[in-house]
Amino acid sequence: MGDALFCYVLRLADDHLILGHRLSEWCGHAPMLEEDLALPNIALDLIGQARALYTHAGVIEGRGRDEDQLAYLRREDEYRNLLLLELENGDFARTMLRLYLFAAFMELFWERMLASKDETLAAIAAKAIKETRYHVRHSAEWVIRLGDGTPQSARRLQAALEELKPYCAELFHSDAIDREVASAGAGVDPAALRQDWEAEIAAVFRESLLEEKGIGDGHQTGGRLGRHTEAMGFLLAELQYMQRTYPGMQW
Repeated sequence: MGDALFCYVLRLADDHLILGHRLSEWCGHAPMLEEDLALPNIALDLIGQARALYTHAGVIEGRGRDEDQLAYLRREDEYRNLLLLELENGDFARTMLRLYLFAAFMELFWERMLASKDETLAAIAAKAIKETRYHVRHSAEWVIRLGDGTPQSARRLQAALEELKPYCAELFHSDAIDREVASAGAGVDPAALRQDWEAEIAAVFRESLLEEKGIGDGHQTGGRLGRHTEAMGFLLAELQYMQRTYPGMQW
């Protein structure tokens, strides 16, 4: 199961690195001081989770690649993150809604990963679930506040939902890799989380007055296969700049 487990863990690491980078872009630009502190700290949580996952992926691979090499020294088509996470931040409403959609999924994911037969993944899950619960709470509160706020905030949040909706189905992308790792007891098949995720977000959407119809029926996929949006190339140009300019630097 080595190759499948490596790919499985690498996907998770890529998800957290890419969203962590996107959230870090808000540092110094958030609409209020509290969020100027909160968003970079959430980004640090995600990047910390990515580090642990990349390190474990490198051990599974057994080729001597460490977290830095896996994070910084791959081509665009070698990244396996969800397309949802690489999209540009957009406005504050879109940022918070995307964070909520992903965090609500990962909360369910990490809860099940606590029982992973891979002891390292179970340990990562035990730490990550605490952080992810905060991410869910923080972003959900903002989704509700914006949706049930002013006409402008409600309009912006609904527009954000329409923009992100086509990418949500990829959260539940399931292929032979997912099924092999799940059947071995080391991981979770994301397809099994869809019903619980839809029920979770429906409750928050009701409070925020959002229309969630068709939220999981999007058609934009390809990230798990290394096919990315135009935004990914620009993101990597910034993310990888220091490592490629000054080779050998460490986090």
